[in-house]
Amino acid sequence: MKPFTELVDLASERLGGVVLQASDEFFGAKDNLLRAAPPAFIPDRYTEAGKWMDGWETRRHRAPDHDWCLIRLGAPGIIRGVVVDTAYFKGNFPEQCSLEASPDQQEWTELLPPSALLGDAQNAFQIDDPYRYTFLRFHIYPDGGVARLRVYGEVIPKRLDEFTNLAAVESGARVIEASDMFFGSRHNLIYPGRSTGMHDGWETRRSRGDHHDWAEIDLAAHGEIQRVEIDTLHFKGNSPESCSLETESGEEVLPRTKLQPHTRHVFETEVKAVTTSRVRFRIYPDGGVSRLRLCGKPSEGGRAAHRTRLINALTPQEARTLLLACCGSRRWADAMAGARPFSSASAVTGAAESAWRSLSRDDWLEAFSAHPRIGESTGDQQAAAEQASALSAPATILDELVRLNREYEAKFGYIYIVCASGKSAGEMLALLRERLSSDATKEIGVAAEEQLAIVRLRLQKIGL
Repeated sequence: MKPFTELVDLASERLGGVVLQASDEFFGAKDNLLRAAPPAFIPDRYTEAGKWMDGWETRRHRAPDHDWCLIRLGAPGIIRGVVVDTAYFKGNFPEQCSLEASPDQQEWTELLPPSALLGDAQNAFQIDDPYRYTFLRFHIYPDGGVARLRVYGEVIPKRLDEFTNLAAVESGARVIEASDMFFGSRHNLIYPGRSTGMHDGWETRRSRGDHHDWAEIDLAAHGEIQRVEIDTLHFKGNSPESCSLETESGEEVLPRTKLQPHTRHVFETEVKAVTTSRVRFRIYPDGGVSRLRLCGKPSEGGRAAHRTRLINALTPQEARTLLLACCGSRRWADAMAGARPFSSASAVTGAAESAWRSLSRDDWLEAFSAHPRIGESTGDQQAAAEQASALSAPATILDELVRLNREYEAKFGYIYIVCASGKSAGEMLALLRERLSSDATKEIGVAAEEQLAIVRLRLQKIGL
C-alpha cells in the first residue's frame, strides 16, 4: 500500500485551502501554514517582532492555555494522514499537536489526539476515519511554530456537473503513477488554474534512446472524454515533441499529436469519444507539461458511483440530514445512515426499499407530512422542481387540485402523495379522483409506494 503522502493535499492553498482564524500569530503569519512552497530559512532576516520564520509561530505562553487555528480545506474529502512540518523550528516548536475535523463547524470529531512533535522534522500521523470533512481545528501545545501543515486524503466533491473536467483534482481525479517526475510533481498536471511557472507542472528528466514518459490518471468519474486540453505554459525549451492519450485497456483517445512550446492546445475533432475511468497520458520523448484537462460527461454509472461514495463518506449527522431530505421519516433516515457503507448504487436502493417497508404506519405518515400539497407553492425548492408541471397549470386545474386535496385529507387523514416527476397536472388530478374512491386499507399502501418512488428519484439526484 502506498504511503498517504502520495494522496492529494486537501488543505493546499493551490486548491483554495485557507487558515480562517488563529489564536495568535505574533512571530509568523497563520497563512504560512498552508503555503505550497517548501519552508525556507534566511539566517540574517529579522522583523520588528523578532527572527523571521517561514511558518505559523505564536508568542510564548504557558499551559493550560494553548494555541490553535481554524482551517477550511480547499477540497473536502476523507483525511488519510497529516504531516506537521516543523522545519527550522528547533528551539521554538510545540511539544504536541492535535487535530479535530467537521463538515460544517457544528459537530467536531477528534482525528488526532494530543501527540508528541519533534523539532525541525516532518512529523507524520496516519488518520483512521472514513468520513468527509471541510473544516479543521489544529491545536498546538502550548505554543510555538509550525512551518507547514499537509493534510493528505481523497477528494470527495458534493456534486458532479453534467459536463466537467473529468481530470480535475478538485472533482476527485488523481494522477496515480508517472514514469518520472525529477523536476516537477505529477500531481501538478491536474491542479486548478494555469501554471505559475515551470515548478508548477509535471517535468521529467532528459531521456536517451528509445524511451518516452507517461502519467496514469484516475478520472473523477467514469465518463466520456470529448475535449482534451494540454497546456505547455512556461515550458519553452523543454516541452515534449508530441503526446498521446489512451484508456487503461489501450483504446486510443487522442492519437500521437505534435505539441508546441509555451502553448495551450485544445483538441476536439481529434478526440475519439470513448468512456473510461482511467487514462494514460504519454509524452514523447520527455519534457514538461503544466496542465492536462479532460472534459466530458460523467456516465450514468459514474454518477451512481459518485453518489454512493458521497453517501458513504458523510458523517452520521450529515448523512441523516441529507437522507431526511429524501424521506421525512426519522426512523428511515436513521436506518439508512446506520446501514452504510453501501457497496453500490443498487445496494443503496435496495436498503432504501427494505428500510421503508419495515416502517410502521406512523413512520409513513411522518414521511407524508414532510411534503407540500400537490399544486401548493412553498419554499421547498426540491418539491417545487418535482411539481413544476402542477404549479404552472391553469388556475381551473389548480383550484380543483386544492379542492380535492382537502377532500382526500378529510377522508384518509393525510395529504395526497403522488410521484409528480414526469406527470402533468391533469394526470395528477385524474389519479387523485381515482384514488378518492379507494378504501383506507388499500390507499395507505398505494400512498406508501408513491412515497417510495419519490425516495428513489431523490436518492438518484444526490450529488447532482
